[in-house]
Amino acid sequence: MGKIVKGKCIDISSEGKGVVKAGRDIIFCDGLFPNEEADIEILYQRAGVHFGKVRKLYTMSKNRIQPKCKICTACGGCQYQQIDYKTQLLFKTNRVKNAIKRIGHIDTRVNDCIGADHPYNYRNKIQVPYAKDRKGNIVYGFYKENSHEIIPNKECAIEDKRAASILWDIKELLKEHKISVYNEDSDKGILRYVLIRTSHHFKELMVVLITSEMNFPGQRNFVDALLKLHPEITTVVENVNSRHTNVILGNKEKVLFGPGYIKDTICGLTFEISASSFFQVNPEQVEKLYKTALNLINSDKNQVVLDAYSGVGTIGLIASKNAKKVISVEIVKDAVKNAIENAKRNNVNNIEFHCGDAGEFIDNYDGDLDIVIMDPPRKGSDEKFLSTLINKRVKQIIYVSCDPETLARDLEYLSSVYTVTYVQPVDMFPQTAHVETVACLQLKE
Repeated sequence: MGKIVKGKCIDISSEGKGVVKAGRDIIFCDGLFPNEEADIEILYQRAGVHFGKVRKLYTMSKNRIQPKCKICTACGGCQYQQIDYKTQLLFKTNRVKNAIKRIGHIDTRVNDCIGADHPYNYRNKIQVPYAKDRKGNIVYGFYKENSHEIIPNKECAIEDKRAASILWDIKELLKEHKISVYNEDSDKGILRYVLIRTSHHFKELMVVLITSEMNFPGQRNFVDALLKLHPEITTVVENVNSRHTNVILGNKEKVLFGPGYIKDTICGLTFEISASSFFQVNPEQVEKLYKTALNLINSDKNQVVLDAYSGVGTIGLIASKNAKKVISVEIVKDAVKNAIENAKRNNVNNIEFHCGDAGEFIDNYDGDLDIVIMDPPRKGSDEKFLSTLINKRVKQIIYVSCDPETLARDLEYLSSVYTVTYVQPVDMFPQTAHVETVACLQLKE
């Protein structure tokens, strides 16, 4: 056992950890909230900061509740299950406010975070590792934070309820059909992960078996047995990852049953989702997120919109309803192919697709651009793209962000020629510290 320190939580970090000041030391502690006092065990130190866990709680927040999941602190997937949902939204609003002010040095109103009607069992994508425990039993669940130790979990409080029984029956079928699970140390074994995708608007469900080799022995019988137990499964895909790596999906795939994809709907448009497609994991909240962003576009249908970092084209295709033309730019080839198919499926004809770097594209583009919608990865945008936006003097920028800190950094960079007129946090991931944000920027006169 590590050193025990008694301390009081004074704040919450951007990662959802309680911030404790003990003498000269700063301690980040899971499952501890402002004004709570506890004995904290110091687990490790990184960059001069201590990290710990609660050993004994002396003073509890009035907003603390009993979590639905018994292992929520241990697995690290949820940070806020022990606090009521109203307080979670307050934490997220404050995180965005603090980032905009402290990192972006921008004084603007930040709206209260838009919450979810259903803050549990919302995730439409579930991916879990399978392995053997020290006693040789097959287990599945989630990796303990900062480790590769699996915390077994039969049912997750934020995942689609349909996944739980499928994951359990796969474990039982592995034993029955004598199919081995992967061992990271020996680099041997067949099944590495199981990925499940569920459709919100259609009765469709995909199971992806991530294996170390193609066509493993007993595969057909195993899949038939799974389908017999779960006729709700509409497609099964094998994804092969033979690399000794932490990356979950490999590059080779084989459809074992069904079409190899499922469909779902956002804002009235239908999208095809494959095993490796990027698709927002909260189907109800993504509609709120995209409607928030697209309501910022005025009703002038003569505008040309650039959808940067466009992925499979979701935002651009939805925006096409209120634009003269949408130009969609994405650097991942497979995503562009999916976007083209999605446009055909939804009979959208006023959108064009380009595969390449968004910064290079806009730098070389000579036509008119009225609005840029950007939805970059967690690391944010790069200076090349932002400087090109500044040089082009695009009238309006709508920035959709999954990280308030990188958003604030990018907003500061753009603030020399743009005014931030609107900031709206949206809770896409209830029970966690993550928060999405929509920001609107207008070119200064």
